[in-house]
Amino acid sequence: MAKTGKREISLRFLAEPGDVNFGGKVHGGAVMKWIDQAGYTCAAGWSMLYCVTVYVGGIRFISPIHIGNVVEVHAKVIYTGNTSMHIAVDVLAGDPREDAFRKTTHCVIVFVAMDEHGKPAPVPPWQPQNEEDRSLESYARKLMGLRSSLDEEVKRFLQPE
Repeated sequence: MAKTGKREISLRFLAEPGDVNFGGKVHGGAVMKWIDQAGYTCAAGWSMLYCVTVYVGGIRFISPIHIGNVVEVHAKVIYTGNTSMHIAVDVLAGDPREDAFRKTTHCVIVFVAMDEHGKPAPVPPWQPQNEEDRSLESYARKLMGLRSSLDEEVKRFLQPE
């Protein structure tokens, strides 16, 4: 199995006028794109393989991002399965003239690593190193349980009568 890369990454940039919605704030779709990009960068960096998004869950928009804010999208591996990686993503933003950032968005994304034939590939295991890591892994496991319940509900909804 390949050597792992970094467990976490951060992307930083300015929120631009093209990102604005009708309310004058950064559009939620732009934020979701940034989240997916940071999550992919983290997953591909950890696994050293091409990865695909298989689930985005529990996205929380906490506060708006304003045009001209510095945006930081932070992604971190919090759980690994055989071929999957759970990546926690936090989006922070703040005025570039100030030294304070506030959390604006949070979610967990699940990626699956792919081999050269487009089939799921094994990923290097991640092990918690401290109490914060153990808490994040527990959070990922709880979300997996909730996702299973949600998947069952969606299946019932989609099945023809």
